[in-house]
This record gives sequence, structure tokens and C-alpha cells, in this order.
Amino acid sequence: MTHKITLKPSGHEFVSENAETLLDSALREGVNLPYGCRNGACGACKGKILAGQVDHGAYQDHALTEADRAAGITLLCCAKPLSDVTVEAKEIAGGMDIAVKTMPCRVESIVKPAPDVAILTLKLPAGERLQFLAGQYIEILLKDGQRRAFSLANAPNDDALLELHVRHVPGGLFTDFVFKELKEKVILRFEGPHGSFFLREDSAKPLLLIASGTGFAPLKSIVEHALHNHHQRPMILYWGARTPADLYLTELPHRWENAHPNFKFVPVISEPRAGDGWQGRTGLVHQAVLDDFADLSGYQAYACGAPPMVAAARETFTTQRGLPEDEFFADAFTFAKG
Repeated sequence: MTHKITLKPSGHEFVSENAETLLDSALREGVNLPYGCRNGACGACKGKILAGQVDHGAYQDHALTEADRAAGITLLCCAKPLSDVTVEAKEIAGGMDIAVKTMPCRVESIVKPAPDVAILTLKLPAGERLQFLAGQYIEILLKDGQRRAFSLANAPNDDALLELHVRHVPGGLFTDFVFKELKEKVILRFEGPHGSFFLREDSAKPLLLIASGTGFAPLKSIVEHALHNHHQRPMILYWGARTPADLYLTELPHRWENAHPNFKFVPVISEPRAGDGWQGRTGLVHQAVLDDFADLSGYQAYACGAPPMVAAARETFTTQRGLPEDEFFADAFTFAKG
């Protein structure tokens, strides 16, 4: 059985399907509501039932008191509709609407798809989840008080584990540790989410995505989020690297392209070697975009990676191809050695 859910004050409407909580149905439809634990323990997802009936589900008493229930309050992560429901709840419009947390995490796995790239998956404590927007980052907190920022590569809906793509910077305090010492089950601490680099979902414009190196990580989050929510906006991803081996997850965007007609992938290699057998595009990744597009005035662009690439893309796309300056979003990676 399905029920129509109406949110106030936004007026957004969506359908809740069989045995689906109000929060799960909202997130499935791309409606961002606040949450913390997603299991009835923290109370971060409280909303008020203005009309209709819900099954409040299993929750902890301190998160939803009897006084709360008497006032019509429920926990969106636990409540399931028994009828059409109107709910008063604050929607998340941007990164500033999400609470920043400091949390421990356990290294669940370390995979090295390239000699200088490690993919870390991090597990949060039982009953904890991190809410974030597709494209945002966290900061790993080091013992000496220093911080290292890494984009979240998993989509917000897939938050059981957090995924980071770490490029080895020789002499780098944290990346040397990752590549030489870090083991599974080690406990790390982080703060997040942070950043204004996230998918703007209030636009229907085609998405132009440009990555260099591990700048692929937040764009992976954005693409997987868009595909999960059945966005029909055309998406084209240009991913640049020095050699084919540096495109460390190239099979993934190829799978997206084969499965989704609104997605296209263009890998670009700047320094192919004779033995690589590279038959694809060559040169600088932003130049490949300029070669393919005479007019970007109707696009929304997201660029992530080395600062020179991001700067060149911003300058040329806006001045030479008509991209509106307020439709260019960027996250320039800088690498600290100390």
C-alpha cells in the first residue's frame, strides 16, 4: 500500500511505499530532511504530524517522549504512515542546514586500485550515521591537532560506510601514514560534513563534471546520488589524469554510461606513454571540454581536482564559452606535507 506524504511548509509531496519510513521515502525522492542515527536514538529527525496517522515504530524513549507524542511529534526515521500524512518538518536546503559532528570511525577496508591511491572505507559506531550532501568532505583529525580534508566518495543514501579516496603525497604526514602504517580496524576521528561543493538539485540544467586525479571522489558521490534519485538531467563527466593507470576506477563510469542514457564519460590522458596503447582523448582535461562545447551558457559545471585545472576551467568556461559564473562550482584540492 502507498500513501501520499505532504511536507509543510515547503509543500513538497511524495509517496511512501510499503513498510517504508517517512525519512526513507523522503530521501528516496530526493527530499533532504535532517537525521542523525536513523534508528530512533538521537531525535534529530523530529517532525510534527499535522494530518493523518502513523505507526511511530521502534524508538528510544529519550528520543521521543510521551509529551512529544501528545503534541503530535514523531521521529521521521521510525514512523511509517498508516494513511496519507501531512508533516511539518524543516528541509535541508544547503550545507549550513546540516549539523557538523566530531565522530570516531573504524577503518573497515583499505584498497589500492593504483600504486599511489588508497580507497578507505570507514565504519561509524553502532547506531550512528553521518548526514551530508553529495560532494561534501570531512576532515580527519590528527593527534597533533592538524587536520586533513577528504571528499566523501559515497552517495548520501549509501551511508552505512564512508568512502575516501586518498592520493599518496610523499612526505605527507597523513598520506605516508595511510600507505605505510594504516591497518584495518584502526580507529580514526573526523569532523564533518563541510563544504559548499554539493549538487544543486533545484536546477534542471545539464551537468558538466570535470575531475583530475582523486577529484573524481566527490563527483562519484554526485553522480551516484543523481542516479539513485532517478534524476533525468544529462550528465557528462570528463576525468583527466597523466596516464591511464591514474584513472583508478575507470570501469565504474563506463558502467554508469552503459546503464544510463543520460550519462556520458570522457576520459582524458595528458601524458600517454608509447606502451600504454591509449586510443582515447589526450591533452588537458579542461581543453577537452572547450574542444567539445562552443556554448556552455545552459550548463551547470562542477570541477574538482588540482588548483591549476580548476582555475583554468573557471576562467575559460566563463569567459570563452558563456558559462554563468554562478553556475560554476569548484573544490580545488591542495596537498599539505607537514
